[in-house]
Amino acid sequence: MPTTLLKENWKETWGSPYKRGQIIVSSILMLIIVYILPIFFNHIEKRKGVRLNDWLLTQIPPHNVSVLIFAVIWGMIVFIVIRAIYSPSIYIYYCWTLILVIVARLTCISLVPLAPPVGLIPLTDPLTGVFYGEANITKDLFFSGHTATLTLIMLCLEKRTDKIIAFFAVVMVAVLLLVQHIHYSIDILAAPVITYLCYCFTRYFLKDKPYSKASS
Repeated sequence: MPTTLLKENWKETWGSPYKRGQIIVSSILMLIIVYILPIFFNHIEKRKGVRLNDWLLTQIPPHNVSVLIFAVIWGMIVFIVIRAIYSPSIYIYYCWTLILVIVARLTCISLVPLAPPVGLIPLTDPLTGVFYGEANITKDLFFSGHTATLTLIMLCLEKRTDKIIAFFAVVMVAVLLLVQHIHYSIDILAAPVITYLCYCFTRYFLKDKPYSKASS
């Protein structure tokens, strides 16, 4: 996409008071959430939780695949950032849906205290320290934030080929999280469903259709 068209897209979006407000408010809320998350996660790590009997996990020997997990996650984050640079609507829908997903996730974690799965190998990624703080967080279980993030990326991308790439990223990370015993299978299965519901609500709230025609 030519630079002139990119500028026109953002000029048109920023020129709309409604869309400009969506960008400013969602960005402010995201900054507030980034500040709150470490406090919340440090809190839930101190409480007791129930350990589930997950048949699927017992069939999978635990292995450390942190590098692969974060290579896919951060690769897809960079991918959608590039797409959002050219399409402001992607940024708007992603931010607002992410806010809802985070609120839903914090609510679920608060209401469903779980103990870490047997064989859990902690994820190691210095970049996520911004959200989790210095502590090693293992009780942020129901539902999977990593799976939700990739599902949201898939939903917000506009091109069909981009969505296909993101779909395979979701499946790959979901499997790898089980391999590393980071989550119970129910945590991972619930994440796409809850994320999709948040996405549909966001599209409705922002007065848009749940689906847009994806370019190929």
